[in-house]
Amino acid sequence: MNIPEELLTVRDWLRWAVTRFHQSRLYFGHGSDNALSEATYLIAHTLALPFDQLDSFLDARLTLPEKTQLRKILDRRIEERIPAAYLTQEAWLGDFRFYVDERVIIPRSFIAELMPDRLSPYLPDRHDVKNALDLCTGSGCLAILMADAYPNADIDAVDISLPALEVAQRNIDDYHLTDRITLIRSNYTDNLPKNKRYDLIISNPPYVTGEAMQNLPREYRHEPELALAGGVDGLDAVHHILKNAPRLLQPHGIVVVEIGHNRAIVEVAYPNLPFVWLDTGSSEDSVFLLTRDDLAEYTPPSSKQTEPISASQIGAHR
Repeated sequence: MNIPEELLTVRDWLRWAVTRFHQSRLYFGHGSDNALSEATYLIAHTLALPFDQLDSFLDARLTLPEKTQLRKILDRRIEERIPAAYLTQEAWLGDFRFYVDERVIIPRSFIAELMPDRLSPYLPDRHDVKNALDLCTGSGCLAILMADAYPNADIDAVDISLPALEVAQRNIDDYHLTDRITLIRSNYTDNLPKNKRYDLIISNPPYVTGEAMQNLPREYRHEPELALAGGVDGLDAVHHILKNAPRLLQPHGIVVVEIGHNRAIVEVAYPNLPFVWLDTGSSEDSVFLLTRDDLAEYTPPSSKQTEPISASQIGAHR
């Protein structure tokens, strides 16, 4: 392994990494959106330094073992196109840290941005949420955020992937929530408890269209295809959720679903549903909300489809 002799300090390695990332045309979208942020994170994590205080250590000289370790992780990011979260086996949503590996999609969700406000005013009293459901839970991150937002809620977290549920269990154990979050292996709603009704259903399901799946950047191909592919129009999961939500929701219940850049496709498929599009800090039309009353008269999806979205539109959320 060749380590350039000129790279002496943290500052030297940061500059070198950013240059190499740009030269290699890496794709960013799993927690950071630029070369500097990702290089800073990987260097800070590898050297066990605080990410938000790295400036204090920029002129510190590195030992040979530290240089060797840095070169190894940066080379893997560049040559193998492995997302940073898989290299460090951690991902963050706000102040919450989650264990991740290639059994699960890397956590990133606009729904996570809505949790601090607890979906007010649609659920005005957080203490009234007794039962909640997270469909396509993956690493369990949104179920854990719901448990924090709604202290009286018991949560069912569902995924069809047994390996993903193993990762989710690890995160649930880490947050000491085994008494409040129940993991269920199921194809969407098929294996849910009979006659159970939920105050809140959330889902960040697979929603990448067939065309976009064929053009994914290499970084995304490290993630489970099952967690990305949403069918030809990206709406396979949406169709299932909207068909079954009325029987699963309490009379006052709501369903919240993330669909990325597929708003136009959703609205063409369901022209009679009064979608509420929830704004987050980084999106305006990627998450919709419907009440049980909205879904009471279910409208089957139209066979008419819009043009699939392109891979370049996937962005940081798929």
